[in-house]
Amino acid sequence: MSEPVSPVVVTMGDPAGVGGDCLLKAWTEHRDSLSPFFVIDDPGRLGALALQLKLDCSIQTIARPDETHDHFAKALPVMPVDPPLSAPAKLGTPDSINASAVIGAIDKAVTLVQDGHASSMVTNPIHKASMQDAGFTHPGHTEYLGHLAGPGIQPVMMLASAKVRGGLRVIPVTIHIAHADAANALTTDAIVNHGTIVSAALEQDFGVKSPRIAVAALNPHAGENGKFGDEETRIITPAVNALQDKGINAFGPLPADTLFHTDARETADAVLCMYHDQALIPLKTLDFYGGVNVTLGLPFVRTSPDHGTAFSLAGTGTARCDSLVAAIRMAAEVAANRTPD
Repeated sequence: MSEPVSPVVVTMGDPAGVGGDCLLKAWTEHRDSLSPFFVIDDPGRLGALALQLKLDCSIQTIARPDETHDHFAKALPVMPVDPPLSAPAKLGTPDSINASAVIGAIDKAVTLVQDGHASSMVTNPIHKASMQDAGFTHPGHTEYLGHLAGPGIQPVMMLASAKVRGGLRVIPVTIHIAHADAANALTTDAIVNHGTIVSAALEQDFGVKSPRIAVAALNPHAGENGKFGDEETRIITPAVNALQDKGINAFGPLPADTLFHTDARETADAVLCMYHDQALIPLKTLDFYGGVNVTLGLPFVRTSPDHGTAFSLAGTGTARCDSLVAAIRMAAEVAANRTPD
């Protein structure tokens, strides 16, 4: 008899946020359709939250990931976070006091995946301001995971939805910077690096043969021959040409306002976007509740729900778990694609 597949590990995220609510709902409502997963968290916190939300979710403390399979059908397996919470989290109230536990959960999850004890990791949302108040020096999860992965790693953020007809995958080349700075931050090299990583990931992680990558323009009407800006001719077109020279099926730059209707989506397996909202507006419009954040270019598999800490919903029972469920499902699928037959 073959050994069971290593489980997915889910991190705690900000304990005052909505991650716990979504996690408990995901296990309670969807465990029969998901690969086994366990969470790195405070078992007592989750048990109390389940009672508050009136969810029929038993908590089983585990010491090792391989215990997940013994308990998953009847209880949510929880590996205690180390270091533990410094103080009980106040749902809905951001606080930097538990930042060390939040980071500890991420660090432990990465170690478990790298050592093969977990197949992949799913990160619940963190509150960047609270983390940075505690001395966290990275802009967010993606950059920190790149740091943990080691020198030379260039993580790339992709947002994906399996619910949209034909699928939708969008990749912002510039991410968390002011819109006014995006044009100056955009470079040919950055577009080429993103396109190269995306093409390789689509083949390896998603089983897409000969991926088609559409490249969005920065300006309206793709600049209209320089009338509305020259970034298309000066930066983006040279990047598309360089990707094509590498044998990658990239095309563009294309006006962003016509890239995401139904017929256009069927011509590409992914879209390289020039700034944050150019990528996230179509994805969140078409699948607000079910989008998944996938980090490409890492030596391990990481996904995350495409929403934040949602403090106003924490502990209310009104939060939807669609995105977390999709993230767990996608993490397991990508890990399976990376595993040799």
